[in-house]
Amino acid sequence: MAKTIAIANQKGGVGKTTTSINLAAGLAYLNKKVLLVDFDPQGNATQGVGHRVGLRDLTVYDAILNDTDINECIKTLAKPPLDLLPANINLAGADLELAKIEEDRERLLKDALSKIEDRYDYIIVDCPPSLGLLNTNALTAADSVLIPVQSEYYALEGITQLLQTIRLVQKLFNPNLKIEGVLLTMYDARTNLSAEVGQEIRKHFKEKAYKTYIPRNIKLSEAPSAGLSIYDYALTSDGAKAYVALTREVIANNTEENNGV
Repeated sequence: MAKTIAIANQKGGVGKTTTSINLAAGLAYLNKKVLLVDFDPQGNATQGVGHRVGLRDLTVYDAILNDTDINECIKTLAKPPLDLLPANINLAGADLELAKIEEDRERLLKDALSKIEDRYDYIIVDCPPSLGLLNTNALTAADSVLIPVQSEYYALEGITQLLQTIRLVQKLFNPNLKIEGVLLTMYDARTNLSAEVGQEIRKHFKEKAYKTYIPRNIKLSEAPSAGLSIYDYALTSDGAKAYVALTREVIANNTEENNGV
């Protein structure tokens, strides 16, 4: 059965989609069976792996709100070698539509993924930069949450609301939800600020703070516009090396968890 990881932070511009794409691709290139779920109405993860969807194409919206067979919505990619549950602008109104549903509206994504989760080792969900019902669906469906945090002042304050949402979801819908890890992004080793933020994150989250950090790297910024993961765009870049290290850390942590360490 798949390990479902939601990549979440209600702040935009923290490297959430970049992390979703490159963690999913990294796992796939290490021979894991991976489904990348684009759950952001902007559809950036879909575009970032080179897939184009029109308004009439079947997407995650259809899987959760139109009773469409999720298998009809999933696309199989060659590069990176993973499956994609895409998103388009149709998802933008989903929060309002979900609000009108009276029963189990928080479980729609979980119910859809439950039909295909046995096919995968990992399901990576790229969440929207908000704390609405889409995010609640993602957290209800997930086993754990990976939180990207930009290396800047007020980084901890920025995730306070997210942690409150996680606790609420744990209480109401998903008591087994865990924090997978906290990832420092846009890290600049030349500055004291990045080092100080790193110390604060490690002090606050202890072993949940990843040893790996993601540096500021122009290749990471360029890759999505080419519709490529960082491994396919610039394999020898510092950004690619960092995401390889993160991917291996995620796998190692999951192996330890499965072994009861």
